[in-house]
Amino acid sequence: MLNILSNFTQYVEQKTMIIKRFQKKVLTQRIESEPRQFIQVLYGPRQVGKTTLALQFMESTKLSVHFASADLVASGQSSWISQQWEAARIKLRQSEEKEAVLIIDEIQKIGNWSEAVKREWDSDTAQRQSLKVVLLGSSRLLLQQGLTESLAGRFETLFIGHWSYREMNEAFDFTPEQYVWFGGYPGAAALINDEERWRRYITDSLIETSISKDILMLTRVDKPALMKRLFELGCGYSGQILSYTKILGQLQDAGNTTTLAHYLRLLDTAGLLGGLEKYSPEMVRRRASIPKFQVHNTALISAQQQYSFQEIVTNPSQWGRWVESAIGAHLINHARTDAINLFYWRQGNHEVDFVLEHKGKVIGLEVKSGRTGHASGMAAFEQQCKPYKVLLVGNSGIPWQEFLELESLELFA
Repeated sequence: MLNILSNFTQYVEQKTMIIKRFQKKVLTQRIESEPRQFIQVLYGPRQVGKTTLALQFMESTKLSVHFASADLVASGQSSWISQQWEAARIKLRQSEEKEAVLIIDEIQKIGNWSEAVKREWDSDTAQRQSLKVVLLGSSRLLLQQGLTESLAGRFETLFIGHWSYREMNEAFDFTPEQYVWFGGYPGAAALINDEERWRRYITDSLIETSISKDILMLTRVDKPALMKRLFELGCGYSGQILSYTKILGQLQDAGNTTTLAHYLRLLDTAGLLGGLEKYSPEMVRRRASIPKFQVHNTALISAQQQYSFQEIVTNPSQWGRWVESAIGAHLINHARTDAINLFYWRQGNHEVDFVLEHKGKVIGLEVKSGRTGHASGMAAFEQQCKPYKVLLVGNSGIPWQEFLELESLELFA
């Protein structure tokens, strides 16, 4: 059994190391070609390759690097950070390059980590020591709290999102259909030929761990069972608009709309489930809108289904839901990276699946793969909102398979 697990781990590591995500180039540029100015903070969901990216940087750089993980460190041991910092300073003093790098993984697991980082960083600044620092973390919420409380003006962030179709295809030969169903988790790719085993991995190792460790252990949640049920419901309704009042009726649990909105934000920060706002030129109306559920990775939907990949892919009405969710997941991951605002639009009976906003330009996007009917909402949206362009994905528009290979910023060209 140990040999099987070891072989599986090695297979995944070899495949993931093949892919050089663009953030690795950005990180290398900031560390090697720029003077010490900001702490680099890499954040994103679990199992998307943050640690792998750091290891790739270590392999390619000529600078001395000290790498440490807080995974097994007790949360109250903030002195551990100072110990790792001192180890990195020793490497700096021994370095011929006169520069060195300290990388700390899962930094948010250390209590009061931001105060310890601030103290050491400011000490190096005062001593004019060129020790550059990279921090990695899975909990965006806790990272943001620490960064804004103690490290204002001292950091810049780099978001690492779920894997795209291009990356899963390059590393694991995924077809577009496999990507829509199995999603963009590289660690689960080797299990797709055994769907039951794949489901257990996604459910136990990713969903449960993300909720338990990245939310419940680090943030006050008064009703954890309600939040978990909200996640399950949101996955089931991904791509659909559901008011908080209707959500409460479905959940059959004591709660209120403010609580649900808060829990949905927590799930969003963990890279699991988001709630898109309705597009409106008026910001107040956007924030008061009914949310449209959108998973960050379609594996989160598929792993909770009783039906198999083959059963769904051959059912056009069902398959259309997965394709729309895959398009939405593709967009929501690119939105954070490319500074794109993502919404939906609805007016009366007219609806547009996604609205993208970037530098004053607005694009309406309707997905019609596997679904019947006409995109009547696009005409109404054009007339009322005067967008830069409107796009149809599927049917007689852009094939959804090709759309998954596009970079979102290419749409604004």
